[in-house]
Amino acid sequence: MKPIEAINDFVVKFANVNGSGSASANRLFAKSMMRMGVPVSPRNIFPSNIQGLPTWYEVRVSEAGWLGRRGGVDLLVAMNPQTWDQDVREIEPGGYLFYDCTKPLPKSKFRDDVNVIGVPLTGICNREYVDARERQLFKNIIYVGALSALLDIDTAEIETLLAEQFANNEKLLASNVRALHLGRDYAAADLSCPIGLRVERSAKIGSRIFIDGNSAAALGAVYGGATVCAWYPITPSSSLAEAFARYCAKYRTDPQTGKRRYAIVQAEDELASIGIVIGAGWNGARAFTATSGPGISLMQEFFGLAYFAEIPAVVFNVQRAGPSTGMPTRTQQADILACAYASHGDTRHVLLFPEDPTECFEFGAAAFDLAERLQTPVFVMMDLDIGMNERLADPLAWDDARRYDRGKVMSFEDLESGKEFGRYLDVDGDGIAYRTYPGTHPTRGAYLTRGTTKDRYARYSEAGPDYVENMQRLARKFETAGTLVPKPRLYAATRPARFGAIFYGSTSPAMLEALHVLAERGIHVNALRVRSFPFQSEIADFVASHPWVFVVEQNRDAQLKTLLVNEAKVNASRLISVLHYDGTPVTARFIADEITRHAGARTVVPFKKVAS
Repeated sequence: MKPIEAINDFVVKFANVNGSGSASANRLFAKSMMRMGVPVSPRNIFPSNIQGLPTWYEVRVSEAGWLGRRGGVDLLVAMNPQTWDQDVREIEPGGYLFYDCTKPLPKSKFRDDVNVIGVPLTGICNREYVDARERQLFKNIIYVGALSALLDIDTAEIETLLAEQFANNEKLLASNVRALHLGRDYAAADLSCPIGLRVERSAKIGSRIFIDGNSAAALGAVYGGATVCAWYPITPSSSLAEAFARYCAKYRTDPQTGKRRYAIVQAEDELASIGIVIGAGWNGARAFTATSGPGISLMQEFFGLAYFAEIPAVVFNVQRAGPSTGMPTRTQQADILACAYASHGDTRHVLLFPEDPTECFEFGAAAFDLAERLQTPVFVMMDLDIGMNERLADPLAWDDARRYDRGKVMSFEDLESGKEFGRYLDVDGDGIAYRTYPGTHPTRGAYLTRGTTKDRYARYSEAGPDYVENMQRLARKFETAGTLVPKPRLYAATRPARFGAIFYGSTSPAMLEALHVLAERGIHVNALRVRSFPFQSEIADFVASHPWVFVVEQNRDAQLKTLLVNEAKVNASRLISVLHYDGTPVTARFIADEITRHAGARTVVPFKKVAS
C-alpha cells in the first residue's frame, strides 16, 4: 500500500485518556501549524467524567481553508490501549499509526495497509524522569516533539508557544523545551523523517483570529450592552458565562474607583437564573443567561411569562446531546423545537443560528437589540462544537457609531405631554406596544406586569375578545420579527442545479466543503443557510424552485424540517432529511455521501416544478 502523501492537507487524530494532561499538548501541536500560516481546525471530543475515560482530539490541516470535519484519519496518535481497535479502524488506507512501542504488541493489533511508526515514549520518560506525574505530562510533549520531526513542523514555532505559555515560569519552560527535543531528537535519529504528510509554511491565515464560540458570544454580550448575567453551571455553556465575567472585569470596571458596572449571579439553579434575567429585563437592564438543553427544560414556565408579559431576555443555548442528561459533552442541534415553542399554550420565540465564532459575536450583540425591540425572549442557538472548540474566524468587528435599539419606551416627557399609554396597546400596527421603565414618572405610565390574561391597558381580564386581541397582536409582533432577524444566505452552484440544500449553525463548514465535493462528483446543489426564525419568504421560494431539497441537521427527528413545514408552509414532499446525531460534529464526507446516495435514486426523474 502506497503511503499517503500530502502537504498541508491531512487529518491527525489523537486518542488519549481523559485527565492525562494531553489537551494542552495537542493544542500546542495544532497552534504550531497555524503559526506557520497553515489553516487548522481542531476539535476536542471528550467524556463527561473528570479522568479515566477515552478522549479524542482531531486536527484538520487544510491549506484550502476547510474548517469542518472531513471524515477519516490520515495519522493516528494512539495513546489509549482501551480504544485501540476502533481508533485503528478509522485510519485511511496508506495512512500512519503513531504509537508507544515501549512494549511490543502482537501483529494482530496492526493493519497491513497502514504505516506503523513506533516511538518508545514510556521508555524515554522512565529513563529521563523519576516523578510519576512528570513522566505522564512530559510524555505528551515528547510525542509532540517526535511529530514535529515526522511532519517537518518548525520547532521554533513550538518553542515560541511554550515561551508564551510559561512566560512567568522559566523552570517549567526549560523542562518543556527539553521534553520537546527529546522527542524530536529520537525521531530524527531513529525514524525516516519527514513522512508523506508534511507541513510547509504558507500565508493562508490572513487576518483571521483563533477563538471559540462561547468566548466570542460573551464578548458580543459585552458589546451588545449586557450588564446582567444570571446562570447556573452546565456543560457546555459554563465557559460563556465565565468569559463574560473576565471581559466585564476588564471592560466594565471603573479604572478610577474600581466600581463594577455589571452584575453576575450564579443562581441556585437554572430556574432561578432565568427569573433573575427576566426581573433585570423588566427593570430596563440588558440581561442574559447561558444554558443547555436540561436548563431549557427547567426554564419553560418563565419563558412563557416573558413571552406573554413581553419582557426582553436573551438566552444563549449551547446545545448538547439529549434527552435527559444525554451525552453532556457531545454536540447536537436538538433543541430547535423546544426553544421555538418553549412553554405551554400558543407560544413562538425568536431563534438565531450563528455558524461560527464571528457570528456568535455578531448575533450575540444583536440579540439584545432584538429582545428589546420586540420585548420578548431571544434564543441564540449555538452548540458544543461551535461553543467549545476553537476555530479560525474573521476578526470581530464593531462600529463605534452604532447605537443600541431600546425599542418602544415612553419617556417622562412623553407621559408628561399626555400621550396615551396602554402597556399592551398596538398603536403602530406592528404588534409591538410601548413600555415604560419603573419610576419613569411619579403618576403616569405605571402598570401591573402579569402572566395572566389582560386587556390592552394591562388590566386583568378573562374576556374572550380581550384574550383574542392580545394573542393576535402577539402574532403580528412575530411577523414583525421576521423583518428584523438575519435573512438566509444563498450559496449558488456554479452550474444549473437540480437539487437544493438547507442547513444551519455549526454544520456550515462541513456543508460548504460537501458542496465542493458534490460538484466534483457532478452533483450540483444550490444551498441556503437558515440564520434565524421566524422564517422569511426566501426560504419558501428556495424550496419551491427545486424538485428536492436536502435538509441537513444534527438531530434524530428532523427538527428544522418540521419547523419549515409548520412555519414556512413549504411542501413537505420536497424535503429530504440528512440526519447526523451520534454526538460528534458532522463530517463533509457524511453529508456528501448521503446526498450522493439520495440524488442517485432521483436522477432519472425529470425536473418538474411542483406547486408549493
